[in-house]
Amino acid sequence: MPDTQFISSPPILPPHRVPLAEAMREGWLEIWYQPKIDLRRRCLAGAEALARIHHPQDGLLWPESFLPTLDDAELATLARHGLETVLGDWTDFAAAGFNLKLAVNLPARALGDLPIADIVAERRPQASDWPGLILEVNEGEVVRDVKLVRTLAPSLKAAGVTLALDDFGAGYSSFASLRDLPFDALKIDAAFVKDCAVDPDNAAICQTAIDLAHRFGSTAVAEGIESMADLQALVAMGCDFGQGM
Repeated sequence: MPDTQFISSPPILPPHRVPLAEAMREGWLEIWYQPKIDLRRRCLAGAEALARIHHPQDGLLWPESFLPTLDDAELATLARHGLETVLGDWTDFAAAGFNLKLAVNLPARALGDLPIADIVAERRPQASDWPGLILEVNEGEVVRDVKLVRTLAPSLKAAGVTLALDDFGAGYSSFASLRDLPFDALKIDAAFVKDCAVDPDNAAICQTAIDLAHRFGSTAVAEGIESMADLQALVAMGCDFGQGM
């Protein structure tokens, strides 16, 4: 699979201005995949696509080091590139024997700026066993425009696209907002997952988020699992899926 890799924990780097057009033209922009594990069945279930820039002088740049420097037009370009790449890469995963439900993280404004349903309809794999695509949208962003998300949800669903509420807990959504959001997965922010096996406050937040997701008929995904103790605690809480950092 060209320009795709599975990832591990990222280093913390300062913001670094790299023109997106140059990164794409020079082939520095890469899409890496973070595995998503089914915690009940204990098997690989999917993967989230994340952008990386492999700069010839500065080395590998994680999103935290270049995303803050991108303007709205560049973010839309990156979102389209990620969406199209993920749709194409599914076929490569399937050919290798992995029928994974892939996810791509998009800024909330990309839902309105890009014709996502049309892009998916044009680029999606034609295989009968394609499981669809997940769009992950940050909780703090999406609650600012619930109406837009509700308007777009039917056309996205018809195209085989479901929504995941990313970094849940960091944006402090109201219950009323959650009730109105058509999400199929709730991703618990890594800050609450860390030490949930020993920190009673984090444990309570994780358990509440898991129960909340299930009451809405959705799945719960824990982000940033880094220890066996936290993994076992999340399994005991009934969490459905997990990812590392």
